[in-house]
Amino acid sequence: MGTQATYEDNSFDSVKEKSAKEKAVEDWLPITSSRNAKWWYSAFHNVTAMVGAGVLSLPYAMAELGWGPGVAILILSWIITLYTLWQMVEMHEMIPGKRFDRYHELGQQAFGEKLGLWIVVPQQLLVEVSVDIVYMVTGGKSLMKFHDLVTNKPGDIKLTYFIMIFGSCHFFLSFLPNFNAIAGVSLAAAIMSLSYSTIAWTASAAKGVQGNVSYGYKASTTTGKVFAFFSALGDVGFAYAGHNVVLEIQATIPSTPEKPSKKPMWKGVVVAYIIVAMCYFPVSLVGYYIFGNGVEDNILMSLNHPTWLIAMANLFVVVHVIGSYQIYAIPVFDMLETTLVKKFHFTPCFRLRFFTRTTYVALTMFLGMTFPFFGGLLGFFGGLVFAPTTYFLPCVMWLSIYKPRRFSLSWFTNWICIILGVLLMILGPIGGLRQIILDAKTYQFYS
Repeated sequence: MGTQATYEDNSFDSVKEKSAKEKAVEDWLPITSSRNAKWWYSAFHNVTAMVGAGVLSLPYAMAELGWGPGVAILILSWIITLYTLWQMVEMHEMIPGKRFDRYHELGQQAFGEKLGLWIVVPQQLLVEVSVDIVYMVTGGKSLMKFHDLVTNKPGDIKLTYFIMIFGSCHFFLSFLPNFNAIAGVSLAAAIMSLSYSTIAWTASAAKGVQGNVSYGYKASTTTGKVFAFFSALGDVGFAYAGHNVVLEIQATIPSTPEKPSKKPMWKGVVVAYIIVAMCYFPVSLVGYYIFGNGVEDNILMSLNHPTWLIAMANLFVVVHVIGSYQIYAIPVFDMLETTLVKKFHFTPCFRLRFFTRTTYVALTMFLGMTFPFFGGLLGFFGGLVFAPTTYFLPCVMWLSIYKPRRFSLSWFTNWICIILGVLLMILGPIGGLRQIILDAKTYQFYS
């Protein structure tokens, strides 16, 4: 009896020790280390995550879609993505006492332990890494435009160097441990996004409709028009990208059975989506109305006057994409550090964090310098990986977990979102890839 009691005590102690060790690891990892966020943290984190490189390309997307399809797709995307975001907020705590703090954890609940990982993790990683690469390019190009306007010496410094300058700040910011630690950076980024979006459409409106404006399709051939249309679908898909970090943002909000995290989270999401509408619709509609099909793939590049205002707008873009880069990098850091600590049994320490984070920043900076095809990248990645994770994967999970009655309103709504999302996933990358190939013909590496 004594031996059995001793064995049970030792067994209990080892379980206790294991759970204490697991808690220590969870407290060290970026997503679960801090749970004291307020609802407004959710608002500006979501604005920072969503509004970014995407909004600047929307007038160009409108030029490739045309008035009717363009307006319809913009509105439809706003409604569908708000619905799928609501689904994710609801599913975060659908099992009492358990929180799905990461996108792949929800995937595992919906599709099974192994299949859930294989479905979600590759797509989520592709989204977050591709966004950070595009933001490296956006930050570098906006810095370059700012320099050109202020010094009046365009082209005297290569784009490659501006991407390096932009990337260098992330070697320091990446050591902020979690979402709550970057709250100040994220708030500044959210304010900047509203500011430069307002500058973009008001400066365009002040410029007035151009004398040679044309609202016809830019491409002269039917093939060119079709591929441009497909690429524009990807651009719109890229503009609504916040879903990939929404569960990770919600994980920072405290939750109790009486006060679940979904209430403050949803409050923040609604505020964020109102701000998104204030940024997206004026920029895309006014930008296209003023410049027609002659608009650049980044609307700020179409504006040069007043010089001080456009220079300021480009600087605002730089500040915003600094925050956006970090919002998308933190879940990647979490995945890398979780794998190294839990699977390969590395000790959670600063050296491990230093290695993973500096390697990641250096890699995204290198890829951004090597392939700075801004428009083509948006179309390609927007369709390929943003459509599944934003437009239809939440719907598939909802159907799998809640199993709504066939032919009910919920069933129909989810299947409509899934069909539209699959079409976007197939068509967007086709147009984006063609645009990358066309740009590559005239591109010189590290120019």
